[in-house]
Amino acid sequence: MEDPRERVLRMAEEHQVEIIQLQFTDILGTMKSVSIPRQELPRALERGIIFDGSSIEGFVRIEESDMFLMPDPQTYLRYPWQPEAARLLCDIVRPDGGAFEGCPRTALRRAIAQAAEEGFSFVASAEPEFFLFPVGKDGRPQVGTTDQAGYFDLSPADAGERARADIVRQLSEMGIAVEAAHHEVSPGQHEIDFRYLPGLEMADLIATFRIVARTIAERHGLHATFMPKPVFGQNGSGLHLHQSLWRDGQNAFWDRQSEDGLSDTARHFIAGVLAHARGITLVANPLVNSYKRLQPGYEAPVHIAWSLHNRSPLIRVPDEKGENTRIELRSPDPSCNPYLLLAATLIAGLDGVRRRLEPPPPIPRDMYRLTREERQELGVEELPRTLRSAVRALRQDEVVRQALGEHIAHQLMEAKQIEWEIYESQVHGWEIEQYLMSY
Repeated sequence: MEDPRERVLRMAEEHQVEIIQLQFTDILGTMKSVSIPRQELPRALERGIIFDGSSIEGFVRIEESDMFLMPDPQTYLRYPWQPEAARLLCDIVRPDGGAFEGCPRTALRRAIAQAAEEGFSFVASAEPEFFLFPVGKDGRPQVGTTDQAGYFDLSPADAGERARADIVRQLSEMGIAVEAAHHEVSPGQHEIDFRYLPGLEMADLIATFRIVARTIAERHGLHATFMPKPVFGQNGSGLHLHQSLWRDGQNAFWDRQSEDGLSDTARHFIAGVLAHARGITLVANPLVNSYKRLQPGYEAPVHIAWSLHNRSPLIRVPDEKGENTRIELRSPDPSCNPYLLLAATLIAGLDGVRRRLEPPPPIPRDMYRLTREERQELGVEELPRTLRSAVRALRQDEVVRQALGEHIAHQLMEAKQIEWEIYESQVHGWEIEQYLMSY
């Protein structure tokens, strides 16, 4: 079998690639990139490329700044619109070759390794939603829509529909399997769904997809935004995450003998995610704006419960059996760091499996129609409603912090606490409209 590094070198030469983009994400999920000429690729694959880690959000202090990008040869990919370049996703390592505890990709690798120690492999799929907005003459995106369509609408093709079709086409040319693409509920809102992949590959795909969507939208004179709630009074954008564990080539969430098709492993996993739902929230919903989406009435879950089929609780079990048995976590939004999200949810679920936690009974009713008293009788808690409370919830959840690693957890909480304090100190447009004339 051909060595993966030799394969990358061969393909780069065959494709006449001139530039290699070495890409990685910081703790906040922002994609970073360093470009090298193809001549430097053999050295990069063997020893990595040095960079200044102190300049990257949440990495290291200036006195310990040297870090290395170690390319993963399995992630070689060419963008169709830039045939002279290829990209490789990277793990971050220390000068001594040891894993850097602040690397989000390494955090997910560590979580997957823990699952493997217990005999499980982890697969996931995602349904990212996003808005396509027009761009003004000054080059800045305008919060307006290119259509007045709704969920699954088939309308005369406008700029947004054409851009979405082009995004799907470009992804297909890159070898990324798209399961479905459609217009979402809000005007200007779209969704592209992906097929199941191993956990690390799915996180890589989500990170790649955001680059593709933004790039192709720009070529159509539009701006693709993964901001969770850009328009007041409209549904926000989610990143519904489907997950399952597998053992010996079989879906460990499926039990043909059970009435609902769920195995004990699936129930324990659900219970673990529910038990740590509040601690996961800062990872799944990392912006001040995220909590404008997590409001009743806009199809985003705010209650910590699960159901069979019902879409209002936090976790839903889709009505598919056998190899397709899975859980759907509906709270995350597309601004999150996908590596940290998958690491946190996997470890939370495994904690439930290890401790054989039992979930509460599934709730078939619309959560938004239950009164506060009814929810209290059922023991249903709520997700954090602000970024500040989400920081507090993560601080209190040792399991999720360990999933991220203390370095990432500390840096994430510190950065988000600062973000909240800046937000709190600002004077917002609503305050001007509400108070300026009255007081």
